[in-house]
Order: sequence, then structure tokens, then C-alpha cells
Amino acid sequence: MITQRLTFSDLGDIFDGPHATPKRQTEGPYFLNIASLDDGRLDLTQSDHVSREDFERWTKRITPQEGDLLFSYETRLGDAALMPAGIEACLGRRMALLRPNRERVDPRFLLYFYLSPAVRQIIDRRTIHGATVNRIGLSTMGSWPIIVPALSEQRAVAEVLGALDDKIATNARLVETADSLAKATFAAISSETDSLPLTEVARFVNGKAFTKGASGTGRVVVRIAEINSGIGNSTVYSDAVVADQHLVRPGDVLFAWSGSLTVCRWFRPEAIVNQHIFKVIPASGYPIWCVYGLIAAKLDEFKSIAAGKATTMGHIQRHHLEEPVSVPTMAQIERHDAAMTALWKRALLAEQESLSLTDIRDALLPLLMSGKLRVKDAKKVAEEVL
Repeated sequence: MITQRLTFSDLGDIFDGPHATPKRQTEGPYFLNIASLDDGRLDLTQSDHVSREDFERWTKRITPQEGDLLFSYETRLGDAALMPAGIEACLGRRMALLRPNRERVDPRFLLYFYLSPAVRQIIDRRTIHGATVNRIGLSTMGSWPIIVPALSEQRAVAEVLGALDDKIATNARLVETADSLAKATFAAISSETDSLPLTEVARFVNGKAFTKGASGTGRVVVRIAEINSGIGNSTVYSDAVVADQHLVRPGDVLFAWSGSLTVCRWFRPEAIVNQHIFKVIPASGYPIWCVYGLIAAKLDEFKSIAAGKATTMGHIQRHHLEEPVSVPTMAQIERHDAAMTALWKRALLAEQESLSLTDIRDALLPLLMSGKLRVKDAKKVAEEVL
């Protein structure tokens, strides 16, 4: 692999956003914040919005455009995403962008390069450790020395890794479509219902404080952070021997009854359920999709209850699960079970495939960036799984 010794400023121009926060809104241009960065992807569901007036003020210096590398220069160091097309947004606090010089660097390669172990090591060496947060010195970042391959090689690397990411994105759209169709169908079949408490359609098993004494090896300990992070990277593992009721497996439902009050379909390998989370076990005759739909339909009410709690982490209590809800009749469940179960399983398979593809991409990334793996060999690996 032919390489070039450059600096970050050779790759493009670096800009940061205003060191302030505008009034957040529920609509309008996006306000890109650190939470929007999710393992190399831009998750706009985690971004707030700003008014048109604030947008004009916050983009006087720079307006993010397609192909810009978005990254955090404080706290979430090392994570990044590319700015997509057709999105109107401004940079939030602690966010910066590198506008690539396309004669020197391919934008998609730039993303993979920034996420690589090599750049992570550079960031670690040059991190400024503050009393409250760690940060990157943007004023010096442009002079950091780096080694990158020639532009033709960059494009070849980006093509291989991009093919995997494209499939992951396709799977995400498939999951969204399947879940949206299931939600609409569930709402439609609720015309014939029985009035029952949630505790009659499922058992809610509370997790325990398994993070205490975590070994760093073994199975993931599922906290609220893992439920909220999508594929993400877990940080707590345990070798503890736990009862089966505290283990979650692909296809099981978890319900965070504290904090985020989120219900999710678990798709990662077998893991351990921590405190503040219910493992939801359907009662006989009630399929998993039905139980999931019933909890999802109650989330807004549960969040309203939690918001009224005088605690730092709002929560519901078990007696709230005893309140009657509208449950589809057994006749309705049986009539729709085949289609709804198919949607549930198809979404689960897509999520699991994306998890596997992410692992492959992350394994290929450092090998390609270091030149230890040739692009044509990596392409064969990608072709076998796509």
C-alpha cells in the first residue's frame, strides 16, 4: 500500500460550533449534539431542533453539508459520523466538523480512518485532560501528523467497508418498516379487546445489581445504557452464575421501568439483566409481539407517571402494571399471529445480521488501515457475507 505522510489540515478545514446552546424545539432545523453520534452513524432521533432565527445565528461560521466529518471534541472523543445529504442542521456545543479536501481524501474513507485504532491512539496521546471533561485541542489538531494511503486506495477501502455499512443501513430500514407495520396492525386489531392488567398477560421479572463485582469478562450486563444504545459497545461484563429468569436471549423483551422507560426487543447474544429492568415473559397464549405491543402502547402514560416522581430517575411501580389495559381477544390474536410473528422474526433476523456485519466491519477496519490485509482479500470476505 502506497502511503502519504500528511497532517489533518491537509485533509480539509476544521470548524467548531458556537460555545453556547440555543433554545431547543421539537421541530425545525436539527441541532447536532454528541448524542447524535452512534458508533460511526448519525442518529438524528437523538438531536433536538432549533428555530429558524437561531439556525441563522448558529450557522454564521459554518453550515454542515453532505460529506463533512462530524465529531466531538469533548467527552465522546473518537466517535464520528458523516453528514448526510438533504439535512438542514447546525453544530451543537462540543461538536466540530472537518470539511474534506476531496482531492486529498475520500469522505467515506475519512470516516473509517477517523474511527480506526490508529487515529484513536493519536487522540489518546493528544487528549487534554481537564477537571470536568477531556477534550481535543482544535487549534492544534490540524498539525497532527497522520499516514494515509493514496486516494485510489482510499476509495477501494471505502468501497469494501461501505458495502457492509450499506447493508447495515438497509437492515435498519427493514426493521423500521416491519415494526411500523406491526404497530399499525396491532392498533387495528385492538378493536376487539378484553380489559386485563398487564400482569395477566406477562410476568415482569426485575433484574438485580449484577454490575457489582463485574469481572470484565463473560456476558454483557444489560443496563439502561445498553437498551438505549442500539448495537453500541457494552462496557460491563460478568462471569456470574445467575438464574435463567435473569438471562435475556435474542427475541426476548426488556422493559426499563426506570429512567428512559423504554421497551425493546433484545437481539444481541445471551446477557444478564441488571436492576431497573424487567425481563418480560409472556403468559401462556400471549405471543411475544402482543406483549411488546401492549407495553409500547402504555409508554407515554408510564412516562407521564414517572415525570411526576420526585426522584432523579423517574420510574413506575409494580402496582401500575396492575391497571387494566385493552388486550386483543384470543380470537384476534390467533387470527393475526402468523403475520405478526413473521414480522417480529424478520426484524429480529435483520438486527442480528447487522450485529454480525458490524463485527466483521470492525475487524476489517484496522487490518485495512494498517495494510495488514489487502483490499481484494477484504472484498472476498465482504462478498461472502453480503
